[in-house]
Formats: sequence, C-alpha cells, structure tokens
Amino acid sequence: MSSTRDIDALIDLMAKLPGLGPRSARRAVLHLIRKRAHLLTPLAEMMQRVATTARECLNCGNVGTSDICDICESEKRANGELCIVEDVADLWAMERSGVFKGRYHVLGGTLSALDAVGPQELRIPRLIDRVESEGIAEVILALNATIDGQTTAHYIADQLEGRVKLSSLAQGVPIGGELDYLDDGTITAAMRARKQI
Repeated sequence: MSSTRDIDALIDLMAKLPGLGPRSARRAVLHLIRKRAHLLTPLAEMMQRVATTARECLNCGNVGTSDICDICESEKRANGELCIVEDVADLWAMERSGVFKGRYHVLGGTLSALDAVGPQELRIPRLIDRVESEGIAEVILALNATIDGQTTAHYIADQLEGRVKLSSLAQGVPIGGELDYLDDGTITAAMRARKQI
C-alpha cells in the first residue's frame, strides 16, 4: 500500500479543476500540505461548509447559500432591467464591473444542436415567465460572441419580440486593444457598431 495514496488522490482531484493540470495540482497540494495549519485545514473546513450550504437561486440561477440570492431579494435591483448571461461566472464578471444595477437571469449554457441542448434544458421557459411576472421593461442579452451564444440570443429575441425592449452588449475593439492583434470578426463587429464622435 502506497504511503502517498491519499495525497495522490487529492492531486488527481485538484487536476480536474479548470486551469489546473497534473503539475499545477501537484504544486498546489504540496503548498497546501506545507501550510497545513494556515491553508489546508481552513480550506477543507470551508469546502465542507460550502458543499452543504451552496445552492442555486430558484429565481435567477445564481449561486449562493439561500434559495433566493441577494440580488433577487434586493428591492433596489427591481428596476425593470434583466441581464441574461450564460453562466454564473458571467454574472459574477458583470457584478465585478459594477456597471449593471438590475437583476440577472442565468441560462445555464447555450443552445446547441450538436450537444442536444434545447430551450427546455436551459432556463429559457423560466426567463419568459419572469419577463411576464416581474414587470421587466428591458432584457439585455449579455451572451458570449460565439456561434452558440448568438444563436441563443436570436432565439430569446424571437421569443420575447414585442413583449419587452431588447438590447445586447456592444461588441468590438476592447479598451487598450490594438487592431493588429484583433481577429477579423472583432474588427467587423467594431466597424458595424461604430458611433459618431
């Protein structure tokens, strides 16, 4: 029996995390072991706590520790704006920017015929219910600029046409971006969305 069996198992589990391969996982585990009292033990305790308390918001799909997240609970956020995102990471990115003060709806992915992901596998029916029941005035489609993201945006726009104002995030040249490093699609989107100075 190997004396490192549990450690090897931990490395294998860590290597399954996004952004970590076997080598990075090994370094992370060794660092955690060296800092056992300050890192490993508190991390293990917090992971156990989150494993038992984390849940998806029943309203929007955000992740928190209660059935309805803080954003959905906040009356200040009930301004009639609903931002549609693919996943929780996108919601958190929008929140980090601090630019959006409305509520969100997490789809849980995008439509994909190849992966057999249709509207029922996503939270699109719940989205339509929310638009009708929450007095939503504007739906902002903040989906990724991929083929599946744009297909999903068009599907949602078709479903909500005539019920609510629809908008999407602008696309084009990022702040600090240099034209020479941009792909053709980004340059095309930037040219089409140009504005008068």
